[in-house]
Amino acid sequence: MSAPTTHDDGSNVAPSTAGALGTVPDGAAAPLVGGDTTAPVAPTRRLGGRWIDDWDPEDETFWHDGGKKIANRNLWISIFAEFLGFAVWGMWSIVVPQLASAGFAFTTDQLFWLIAAPSLVGATLRIPYTFAVPVFGGRNWTIVSALLLLIPTAALAIVVQNPDTSFGVMLAVAALAGFGGGNFASSMANISFFYPEREKGKALGLNAAGGNIGSAAVQFAVPIVIAVGAGVALERAGLMMIPFILLAAFLAWRFMDNLGTAKADPRAWGVAVRDKHTWIISFLYIGTFGSFIGYAGAFPLLLKNEFPEMALSIAFMGALVGSVTRPLGGILADRLGGARITIWSYAAMGIGAVGAIQAIRTDSFWLFFGSFMFLFVATGIGNGSVYRMIPAVFRTTAGRRTAGQDDGAVRAARSAAAKAAAGCIGIAGSVGAFGGFLIPRGFAASNTLGGSIIPALVVFIGVYVVMAVVCWSVYLRGSSVMGAAKV
Repeated sequence: MSAPTTHDDGSNVAPSTAGALGTVPDGAAAPLVGGDTTAPVAPTRRLGGRWIDDWDPEDETFWHDGGKKIANRNLWISIFAEFLGFAVWGMWSIVVPQLASAGFAFTTDQLFWLIAAPSLVGATLRIPYTFAVPVFGGRNWTIVSALLLLIPTAALAIVVQNPDTSFGVMLAVAALAGFGGGNFASSMANISFFYPEREKGKALGLNAAGGNIGSAAVQFAVPIVIAVGAGVALERAGLMMIPFILLAAFLAWRFMDNLGTAKADPRAWGVAVRDKHTWIISFLYIGTFGSFIGYAGAFPLLLKNEFPEMALSIAFMGALVGSVTRPLGGILADRLGGARITIWSYAAMGIGAVGAIQAIRTDSFWLFFGSFMFLFVATGIGNGSVYRMIPAVFRTTAGRRTAGQDDGAVRAARSAAAKAAAGCIGIAGSVGAFGGFLIPRGFAASNTLGGSIIPALVVFIGVYVVMAVVCWSVYLRGSSVMGAAKV
């Protein structure tokens, strides 16, 4: 197969026989593959421009003749847009601890609500964002989803300038930051269509890790930007994002592509919804990604409440180490098995939580900080290992169902398993993100009822134990089908 051909005005064209990248004039008949021009392909009008309708990354000739270059170009712009999405999603995590300095008088419970609201909205938006790519096109939706980030950033810049702003208004504006949380799902779905199976894991790992780092970047930058000059200018937290958002939208418009082959498969999602493993894995992902996004959101406020003498500028370290260790989880899972690494991650998260409890009891900042860094590393590794488990679980299930059948049945089952795994990834990504709401609200309830975050940490440890047991019994126990397959 020859290299793909794009058409900037939205026409649907087949690849040229020469195999060179280029455009075909509007309305011109494009030759069929193989040079036969006797049956022209009529262009079809589509929403927006830069559509590629003949995309086959599994064809090595196609891939090396230009497909890989196009895929990588789309990947790096997608990473930048997703990076900004995570930054906007995590913006309130670093703004909230500094509201008192700007004259706001909210209770601890209200502050945790402001941190939790973006995660609740972002988690809810992830599934519709996933389906937006096949409907609107990956390039088009990247432009739209980037521009939507202007709403929460501009709104934040307005409301934080008035200390008399009601809590209800502040909560509504904080919830708007959930637009950034939805970006992950559409970005991952879009990039998955560009890459062959043999390179998809690496591409999605880079995309996920690059996006996750946005949480750390915003926690690092905001304390610096708002403190330039006299006083605390919290509005700059929103304003500083606007030029980068506009740049991301421009880059997507100018350099990204829509794939006509990116089709939504509701049947695959239906299969995933009905499969018990989708919900087991989603439960496990709450413990890994949910812990990452929940702790990342709450950590600056925890640091401010427990050790007010320490500078908030170090709070970004948690989100950073959790982001950069995510690919490590996938690498370790490839070598040792995803279930085994996931269980170790839960054990490590439990140890980190125990250390944090001891640090609070002894008023030890360095033990507190070190325990949370250890905990963040464990969440990052667990994120990578759980995602690696998904295709292995569905592939194993398909193999068991087709044991002894002919090659055609096996191939069909594997294809269906791959589609169901894709549906599971979308569902688990959405369900797991609700941990970003549950953990801050858990800390709030613990403070209200117990006067400390220690009861919440004890509960979290218990949940990690339950998750580890579930993971072991279903996916690692030697007598189980999954355990024998070492998923």
